[in-house]
Amino acid sequence: MGRETPERGSPRPGSPEPAAGGLRGGRPNQGLALTAMLFAVSMTFIDQTIVAIAAPDIIDELGLTSSQMQWVVNAYLLTLAAFFALGGRLSDLFGHRRVMLIGTLVFVTASALCGAVPSGDFAQAWLIGFRAVQGIGAALMFPAALAVVIAVFPVERRGRALALFFGVSGALTAVGPLLGGWLTGWTWRAIFWVNVPVAVVAVVLTVLARIPDRTRREPLDLPGAALVAVGMGLTVLGLQQASAWGWDSVATWACIAGGLLVLAAFCRLELRTRFPLINLQVFRDLAFRVDNAVLFFAMMAFVPVFFFASVYAQVSLSASPNQAALYLLYFFIGFGLASQWGGRILDKRGARPAMKLGTALGAVGFALWAGKLTTLSMHDQWLYAAMAGAGIGLLLAPASTDAVNRAIDASYGEVTGITQTVRNFAASIGLAVFGTVLTHRTITEVGGTLRDKGVPDGASHGAAEAVAQSVTGQADSRGPSGTGPVAETVRDSMSAIRMDFAEANQWVFYGMAIALGVAFLISLRHPGTRVTQESSD
Repeated sequence: MGRETPERGSPRPGSPEPAAGGLRGGRPNQGLALTAMLFAVSMTFIDQTIVAIAAPDIIDELGLTSSQMQWVVNAYLLTLAAFFALGGRLSDLFGHRRVMLIGTLVFVTASALCGAVPSGDFAQAWLIGFRAVQGIGAALMFPAALAVVIAVFPVERRGRALALFFGVSGALTAVGPLLGGWLTGWTWRAIFWVNVPVAVVAVVLTVLARIPDRTRREPLDLPGAALVAVGMGLTVLGLQQASAWGWDSVATWACIAGGLLVLAAFCRLELRTRFPLINLQVFRDLAFRVDNAVLFFAMMAFVPVFFFASVYAQVSLSASPNQAALYLLYFFIGFGLASQWGGRILDKRGARPAMKLGTALGAVGFALWAGKLTTLSMHDQWLYAAMAGAGIGLLLAPASTDAVNRAIDASYGEVTGITQTVRNFAASIGLAVFGTVLTHRTITEVGGTLRDKGVPDGASHGAAEAVAQSVTGQADSRGPSGTGPVAETVRDSMSAIRMDFAEANQWVFYGMAIALGVAFLISLRHPGTRVTQESSD
């Protein structure tokens, strides 16, 4: 459609009304509002990576198995993906500020309870359960917080504001491993308790910022909420567990196919519902479709790179967890600087130039970075890691902001729910697909190394599978156990295996470059029009 149009008029029955006390006390303080929302969402970003660093200590103290610990990580990501759309809609119905505060309260309460998990038989259920509650709190908080930033900044300043929002919040993901390593030295429980003072600051600043609140007199689409939660939950579950269950597992494909069928039923329901959870009519806008497609392919690289780069650094470069976090800072320096530039381009020229430049730079950066992985030197890689980060930084805020600005007949919370669901779904696919590629290539490369050293085919394949499945990021300190000849050969071959793992990671990083290349081709379809009118939402 590509029209220059406000994000929302009042086309739906049930126009927005101020919440009680929501518009009293003068104009909102934009700086305080942005800072408050950054404090709030910082918890959700840090929690995506901080738990992995503390995993060995949690397993040791609580007596969990590796698969149980994996569920501690997955429970959060699963509920986050399943409830994002509902969180965005609830913020429209009950007020962005109010839902953000409720989400913060739910998140920080669950965080405190995760840190207070008792030892014993109930430890697993307790920790997994409250991690799931954390995900629900984040799903309420994030769309509402993003909608607050959009609502308090006028359209001509929105690009820079959201560039700062996405730049800082995205960079905080790299803080997770650093903070996790430091806090775990005291107690692993502190990785959850640290959210309490952060939440207090977020709540205080939100109150001081005098953020206006608006509610809507519309019913909540409960059947739609149930369908999208089940559909997203099943699909993401299948993708998350593919590495454990195997891509040839009936359970893997039952979850993925079942989830997609439920999501298809959800779309059909939404097109027939008077007050849908997600107004699918927004996808009639070409620019909105392009924005979300670019975000989808970009997020296939952006979120997975945290995991794959960190594990590569620890295995192939023999880096400590904290050194691996510093390795990621190369990526985030480029990301943070370029995100501000992307916001300025959006405000002056629209989203298309920023997306084209960002996707092209990201594709080149990831490809060059992949080529340097086998040098086994951080010094030789920093420039290309920064280029890859700069590419993502350039496109992230412009694509997200342009999508929200073009949400014709929909509202801020609703459309941020759509864009964040797209991003999380893409990240799940990226982690699953690239994880499978990494495992397969690691087995192939390590198996070849062991065969060259005289290990028979069957034994070399079995040992290579064991190495691939036991990658913990601490290969030097956690070598294979046992005294047999195969175990001895594996231990003696660790230097070659580090190179094998680097070569396997090249396939992953080239895959990320391809994803950004596809995003570049899609960005060329953007009509290039700009949204210049103010919204009444």
